[in-house]
Amino acid sequence: MSTTTLSPPQAAPAAEDEQPTGRKKKLLIVLVALLLLGGAGYWFFLKPSGEAEAVPGEVVALDPVQVNLADGHYLSVGIALQLVEGAHEVEGSKALDATIDMFSGQSVPTLTDPETRRKMKASLTHELAELYHEEVLEVYFTQFVTQ
Repeated sequence: MSTTTLSPPQAAPAAEDEQPTGRKKKLLIVLVALLLLGGAGYWFFLKPSGEAEAVPGEVVALDPVQVNLADGHYLSVGIALQLVEGAHEVEGSKALDATIDMFSGQSVPTLTDPETRRKMKASLTHELAELYHEEVLEVYFTQFVTQ
């Protein structure tokens, strides 16, 4: 008589394969969640807030200059430069040149309008900040006389 042995059903090994894969998936999900939480924590709590605001330093007053305006008029304008703290010593010729370029040829009614003057001052401040490599924070008029 011959005996035959039955082999165990194939379903049992498949169940064993799924169990480690399920653990790996859970571990992967937990790792991804920890990375996301760590990134969110860095973003909200530790992320640098960008460039620090510039600290005002010395104010350098420049001698007034006379600028020719339209219709035979002229403007005597004096400016002072608010520098950032620790700025190198500023030589004022670039600032005076930019001031002369901006105001030359303007009309007296244009320059006496407060809103226009504020816009021109803001434009001059921006231009001087670029010329002096962001070492100028603000421009102040120390003299502004038209005739």
